[in-house]
Amino acid sequence: MLLRTGRYLVSTLQTRNASNVSFIGLGQMGNRMVKNLTSKGQEVKVFDILPAALNSAANLKGAKLCNSAEEAAKDSNIVITMLPTGDIVKETLLAENGILKGIPKKSLFIDCSTIEPKMAQELSKISKENNIRYIDAPVSGGVTGAEAGTLTFMIGGDPNDMKEAEPVLNKMGGKIFHCGNIGAGQIAKLCNNLILGITMIGTCEAMNLGIKLGLDPKLLTNIINVSTGRSWSSDTYNPVPGVMPNVPSSKGYEGGFSVPLIAKDLGLAEAAALSCGTPLLLGALTHQIYRALILNGYGDKDFAVVYEFLKGQNK
Repeated sequence: MLLRTGRYLVSTLQTRNASNVSFIGLGQMGNRMVKNLTSKGQEVKVFDILPAALNSAANLKGAKLCNSAEEAAKDSNIVITMLPTGDIVKETLLAENGILKGIPKKSLFIDCSTIEPKMAQELSKISKENNIRYIDAPVSGGVTGAEAGTLTFMIGGDPNDMKEAEPVLNKMGGKIFHCGNIGAGQIAKLCNNLILGITMIGTCEAMNLGIKLGLDPKLLTNIINVSTGRSWSSDTYNPVPGVMPNVPSSKGYEGGFSVPLIAKDLGLAEAAALSCGTPLLLGALTHQIYRALILNGYGDKDFAVVYEFLKGQNK
């Protein structure tokens, strides 16, 4: 069922099942998304090029481990990818043992990766040429949303294809928005992550300032979260160790949304801005800060580690 709110379509939760689903890409997000699929009764064929990532799904009831993207896609009505970059998605689609070698004609290819809008359009063109349907479906909510099954999906493509995907996507998320034609989902995601990158650094700067001036970090967080400085970075994903349990900052900044990935997304936003002549003053600076983190040894950490960088933590 779809509810219309403003210009967009928002799906409500549905319970009907979809058969023959495969999922390719079992990183921090993909692994948790598959857990939600299998826990809600969906059988899923899974593949990841990294053996450790693939084996992370070995104990999930309903998950069948495959040796290639081709094997995973074989006989699947719906193939989902969650991969780091657009080039990797394209390679996974076109490889000798890739998706196109196994996926049946007229099946639905759903890419949940965050990639260039133009790459989404190219993937759609390739899919159409091979008699495959395609939608771009990037997500928001981070690892916490992936774990809880509350992700937001931003869809670009045919509304009928989105409707077909809903029963599967709703097992992993809480809301689905139809944003427009192919690539529109990616545009929405890049705008969202532009805000995310900027507000995380602002939150880290404010927390670092308050703590260094003597405020208790939990008290300061409580004040911010009922005041105008509140954001997802402060109330859900706080960057200060010990303020919130079960977030990367309280686990040595392990897991989560890595610094290279937020830097990649900010770079994509800058490229998109150049294509339409739109200035990104804070976005450009934020991009460079995260690139500086990579050069200073934080490339294997969650992006909230900018807090440690700002307070002068030595690597």
